[in-house]
Parts: sequence; structure tokens; C-alpha cells
Amino acid sequence: MIKKAMIMAAGVGSRLEPLSSIVPKPLVPLANKPAMDILVNHLKSFEINNIVANTFYKAEDLQNHYKQNNLGINFCFIKEEELSGTAGGVKKSQFFFDKDEDFIVMSGDGLTDIDINKAYQSHKSSNAIATIVLKEVETDEIQKYGIIVPNKQGYVEYFQEKPKLSEAKSNLANTGIYIFKYDIFNYIPENTFYDFAKNVFPELLSKGIKINTYTHKGYWSDIGSLNQYHQSNTDILNNMVKSFPIKSNKTSNGAYIIGENSIIADNVEFDGYCILGENCRLGNNVRIINSILWDNINIEDNVTIKDSIILTGTRIEKDINHQIVSENQLKEHTIIRV
Repeated sequence: MIKKAMIMAAGVGSRLEPLSSIVPKPLVPLANKPAMDILVNHLKSFEINNIVANTFYKAEDLQNHYKQNNLGINFCFIKEEELSGTAGGVKKSQFFFDKDEDFIVMSGDGLTDIDINKAYQSHKSSNAIATIVLKEVETDEIQKYGIIVPNKQGYVEYFQEKPKLSEAKSNLANTGIYIFKYDIFNYIPENTFYDFAKNVFPELLSKGIKINTYTHKGYWSDIGSLNQYHQSNTDILNNMVKSFPIKSNKTSNGAYIIGENSIIADNVEFDGYCILGENCRLGNNVRIINSILWDNINIEDNVTIKDSIILTGTRIEKDINHQIVSENQLKEHTIIRV
């Protein structure tokens, strides 16, 4: 089976600002756990204990987080001086892999419960140089993704990059999860900005080299925007992510969790889907509605937090509605509730 993985963790995550201005995108917490920790534990559950990751933005934060980890993982990090694209980053990890082994590539900010063994069996039986993991998306989501049209044998026929709904030939999105033979490195030049979707895969098709597809039927989320970040936390609270089961407190219209060492008054009310981090203090008559609070937050008495995200170390003394609060600075934002 697959023994080694590469995690793409170099992105800046501009669509997640100001969250990503505090921590690198792969360490943004989901239900009080860094997103990449969830991914690493998922890989470990398939006995993939050797991981290489490329870093760029806030590289030291990522490396320090995993330098002394208790996850039972052998980590290797590459620090890129400038971004080199999805394929370019993988090329820099070539030294990490053996010539006779297949490996998996995943995004550090992705959330999924994919059965890696089943995906790998599809890859092996196809005898293809690459397998792209696909996920069916809703019709109104198609134009957000790279769409792939497979043929009847399950090989890629062609790609559509964020097509208009009227032009889309499929609802199968590229998840950015790939399984490769070592030979893939022959199609990625060194020291060049190179992308899988724009460069490598089109070249393979032009040369008649087959690319396999595997459609994942379970959970997958690209945590690339504030709306999706909020939705992913809600999905976890609803136990939709099999790779990350949690125990939550149920309410009449949602669920919530409370982090360790947090102190809340007896009359605090949680409404909808809420996350409370570690070492927080919530005063009397506080109401939290569809909101995410990170660690070390102090909410004064008689405050309502609604449809908002409160970042680490913040003190709140007045009502907050549809805002992100970072170091006591307010930023309005819109969260689309499903």
C-alpha cells in the first residue's frame, strides 16, 4: 500500500484573511484542531507515517508546530523561497520518494474522509501514471472548481476550468488529491513554476498518457473561503466527517463544543452551531449564535456574538454581528448560512 505522502502547505490563503494572517492556512482550527493535524491523523490511520510538506507562507510556524509532534509521524519540510505551483512544489519533494513506489499528494487545508486504500486500488488496477480523486458537487458550485470529464473507462477525457453552468459537461470536481507513480517527476521541470491542472495533466493527455479518476463518495471540503470555513466546522459538528468524529453538545437547532479549561457562566446560551476554544471565559447572559471562537477569549457579561469569528486572545465587551474580530479590530464579512 501507499507508505509516503506529500502535503501541499505553501499557500498564502488570502481568501481566508484575516484568519490566515494569524496562522498559516493549514493550521487554521477546525473544531479546535488544526486542519493539517486532522489530515495527518487520517493519513496515519492508513499507516502512512512518512510525510513531506512544502512550506512558504509562515513556514516557521508550520515547522515548529510539527518539530516535536506526538503524532507518530516522520516529517520532512521543504521551505520554498518563492511559490512554484502545485507541481513545482511536488518536484522539490522528489528526493523523499523511492523510484519504485507510488505516493499520494494532498492539500494541507483540505478536509476529507477518503478511503485511501480504495483510491489506491483504483490507481493500481488502472496502471495509469496518475489518479485524480473527484467529488460530485452541487450544480450551483460547479463554476467554483476545476471540472473533469472522464470517459466510460474512468480515464480523463478532458478538463474544464471553472466552467459556466451552461457549458459544464460534468459535475465532478478535482479535489486536489492525487496518487502518482514515481514516473510523474519526468513530466515536471526543475526550478520552474509548474501546475498540475494547467501544465502537467494537459501534457500527459496530449501525449496519449492515461490519467485515471477515482470518485470519492464521502466527505470532502476545500477550506478556501470564510463561508466554507464556517460550513466545514458545522459539518464536523454534524458528524459528517468520518475521519474526525467528535462529541458535541446538542441543542434544539444545532450543536456546540467547549474547549478544555474554558469557563462559562451557568446562564450562557449556545444557539445554532458554535465552537468555543480552549482557555476562554464567558460571562453572565452571554449568547453565542452560529459563531466560532478560538482560544483565550474573554466575553464580558450581557454580550451576544452572532454569525461571527473571534480570533485568539480577544476581549469582547459589546455585541458582535457578522464580523471577524482580530486583536480587537472589527472587519465586516458575510457568512452564507445553509
